[in-house]
Amino acid sequence: MPRIAVVLFNLGGPDNLDAVKPFLRNLFSDPAIITAPAPVRWFLARLISARRAGHARAIYAKIGGSSPIRTQTEKQARALEVALADLGTVKAFPCMRYWHPFSDQVARAVLEFAPDEVVLLPLYPQFSTTTSGSSINDWRRAAKSTGLRAPERTICCYARDAGFVAAQVALLAPLLRAAMDKGPVRLLLSAHGLPKKIIARGDPYQWQVEQTCASIVAGLAESGFMDLDWRVCYQSRVGPLEWIGPATEDEITKAGGDGVAVVLAPVAFVSEHSETLVELDIDYRYLADTSGVSDYVRVPTVGIHAHFIEGLAAMTRKALTWPDPGARCGDENDGRCCPGSMTACGYGSSP
Repeated sequence: MPRIAVVLFNLGGPDNLDAVKPFLRNLFSDPAIITAPAPVRWFLARLISARRAGHARAIYAKIGGSSPIRTQTEKQARALEVALADLGTVKAFPCMRYWHPFSDQVARAVLEFAPDEVVLLPLYPQFSTTTSGSSINDWRRAAKSTGLRAPERTICCYARDAGFVAAQVALLAPLLRAAMDKGPVRLLLSAHGLPKKIIARGDPYQWQVEQTCASIVAGLAESGFMDLDWRVCYQSRVGPLEWIGPATEDEITKAGGDGVAVVLAPVAFVSEHSETLVELDIDYRYLADTSGVSDYVRVPTVGIHAHFIEGLAAMTRKALTWPDPGARCGDENDGRCCPGSMTACGYGSSP
């Protein structure tokens, strides 16, 4: 029976309050985040992490002093192993970009596992150079350094994957119905934002987020939710740069002025972490209350929902049939999903 390694990429998060500052330093040292030359980037990373550490520690203190993202990714890994058990000996390896376990550590573990094939699977449904692209590039560096030479297949994105969308719809539908029974509701589909300059460089993230949202709304329509009042919006805006919009907080304020309740679903996160548990659950709930929103309901992330895990498993099975190592879209039968103008799309990239 074949031995198959599936590498699950995610952001990572500090596992204690002392780890917050080095986590931030790792984040801002990434050339995909700050594109300045290395010496300047390292200086800025130290400066920014020092300035933001206190505020960030306060955020993590609100959720028990650490991020749950690694624990949740471990659960997703174990669920995926069960779903793929018929393929042979399958082991899923969580791999974090800015905190443990890093790519080098995971590459050594995969080498020790001695797989016949490796599938790279980002836990970012929508591709961005700042997330999936950065993680995949760092993995390839680590794998080469480690001497890992097993055949490799890369899933670059799955913004419209049937399993991912079905999980979103299944989680949304009962909460949306309950809210609508009380009065008018606006559905906010919220994703992490990006500076406009990154999108201008050909990054497909915003287009893919919009594809995800359109697919979710279509799925809700099939479940009987017709003529929804819904908006795509973007959260977590920081710094002086101009970011893509509209901003989630602005849409919440507008909903209060329009006299509608809010059901908010995170569509770019597949596990809970500080941006859902604090920003969405605490900060935006307070904003909703003070903006006159009659009801504020936050939909959970897909986590280990059966439809999502089934979708990941189906994409992994399909990836193992691909004849070449180039990155491909997980939710497309053939070809890339992004328009050709999006030159930073991850489709076709290879080791």
